[in-house]
Amino acid sequence: MAQVNQGQIEEAVRLILEAIGENPNREGLLDTPKRVAKMYAEVFSGIGHDPKEYFETIFSEEHEELVLVKDIPFYSMCEHHLVPFYGKAHVAYIPRNGRVAGLSKLARAVESVAKRPQLQERITSTVADTIMETLEPYGAMVVVEAEHMCMTMRGVKKPGSSTVTTAVRGSFKEDSQARSEVLSFIKN
Repeated sequence: MAQVNQGQIEEAVRLILEAIGENPNREGLLDTPKRVAKMYAEVFSGIGHDPKEYFETIFSEEHEELVLVKDIPFYSMCEHHLVPFYGKAHVAYIPRNGRVAGLSKLARAVESVAKRPQLQERITSTVADTIMETLEPYGAMVVVEAEHMCMTMRGVKKPGSSTVTTAVRGSFKEDSQARSEVLSFIKN
């Protein structure tokens, strides 16, 4: 895991405050650089972390039907503007040869991938690829829905708009009925 240089972040935040015409020494902003540095250490804690680590422990269970964890909340930071985007991830796979992961591991993988400067498309693909590489299932499908503050508070200024990305691997890519089944479960 990458080590965050909080002192350097504090210095950079002070410079930003000065650059926008603020006084970083006024009462309300005095501790802001420190608070931002602490927050960045938390929200970027996924940098250098490999989500495959969550799938090192695999259980053997005679189950080769759909496993779906839906509505996994997450937040991330847009790598283009360093403002938040947040939403829900839905992660599905069909185990092969009884190889299943603990359900919480799917949510932890999403969180780990999201906690870095990121693109929604990359979160979606990385989680699906990680599941395929580690669990070796028949198929995996990841759907991510998110609202991007870079579209809400700047630029086009469209609050409430949602972006949906999908990553479809293995049997889900080949079988449109299986894909439709997952999407119907996500909607309900």
